[in-house]
Amino acid sequence: MGERPRGLFGGVPVSEVAILAGMIVAVVGVVEHARVTIIIGLVICALGVVEVTGREHFTGYRSHSALLAAVPTVALEAIVVGVFGDPSDRAWLLLIMVPVFALLFFALRQRFRIARQARAAQVARGAAPRVG
Repeated sequence: MGERPRGLFGGVPVSEVAILAGMIVAVVGVVEHARVTIIIGLVICALGVVEVTGREHFTGYRSHSALLAAVPTVALEAIVVGVFGDPSDRAWLLLIMVPVFALLFFALRQRFRIARQARAAQVARGAAPRVG
């Protein structure tokens, strides 16, 4: 509904370039068997993806509830595993992560529905949807 929301940097495709650069760095890391380089590439790529999906989600353009809920859930899982070590029984890890994901998913889904209704009202009035 309507046009895709403009990026934070106007017409400059910073997020798209970050996604491409992150993929290139990750591939270089895989070729060179460099774990840190792979992680850096994936983080750069993820930052670009989160910006694009967040912009589209919070302006009501397209829902990305599952992806946006998964990002902090995976980050929390990495922190838990980093602090407490790799759990011998992974069910305990799921016991923590599934409710976190579900809570974030349903909150993000509700936020999208509100933004979508506002976007639909703006398009119906003929006004350009507000970005952000």
